[in-house]
Amino acid sequence: MGKNVLIFKGSPREHGNSSTLAKKAAEGAKSTGAEVESFFLHHLDIRACDACDTCQETGVCILMDDMQMLYQKLREADAIIIASPIYWFTMSAQTKLFIDRWYALESPQGNALKGKQFGILLTYGDTDPYSSGAINAIRTFQDMMRYLGGTISGIVYGSAMDVGDVSKQPELLERAYKLGQKLAATD
Repeated sequence: MGKNVLIFKGSPREHGNSSTLAKKAAEGAKSTGAEVESFFLHHLDIRACDACDTCQETGVCILMDDMQMLYQKLREADAIIIASPIYWFTMSAQTKLFIDRWYALESPQGNALKGKQFGILLTYGDTDPYSSGAINAIRTFQDMMRYLGGTISGIVYGSAMDVGDVSKQPELLERAYKLGQKLAATD
C-alpha cells in the first residue's frame, strides 16, 4: 500500500500558480501509488487560534470548525505538502491561519507531526526569492520543522505573477512533480 500524502493549497485562487504546482505534485505522488488528498484552504472554515491553551492541557482543540476533520488527517499522513503564494513577503494568510492551528498537534500529550516528511511549494510575483519575501516563508518553514521534528524533503519555488504563468515553466512543473514522487516513495 502506498503512502498517505496530504496537500494543502493556501491560495485564494483555486487555479492559481501555487495550486498548479500542487496539482503537479499530486500527479507525481499518485504515479508512485500514493493515496493523495488535496484541500483548498480558502474554502474551509478555519478560525484563528484564540490562545485559550486548552489543547495544551487536553491535547484537543476546542474550536469546532474544519480543522477538527484535518487534525485526524494530519496525524495519519505520511507526508504533507504545503502550497502557497507569497503575499506581503511571506506565505498567504490562509496558509498561516491553517499552520497556527497546528499548535494543538504539539502538546504535552505528544507531537503528532514529529518525523513526518514535508514538501513546500511557493510562487511569487518578483524574480527573486529574497526581494519577493519567499525567503521569509522558507525560513519560517525551516524553523517550524526544526521545532516539530519534521523533515523538509524539498522546496520548489519560482516566479509567477499572473495566473497561468507557472504553466509556461515546464522545468518548475517537473520539479513539483518530482517532489510529489519523492514524498510518496516507499522506504
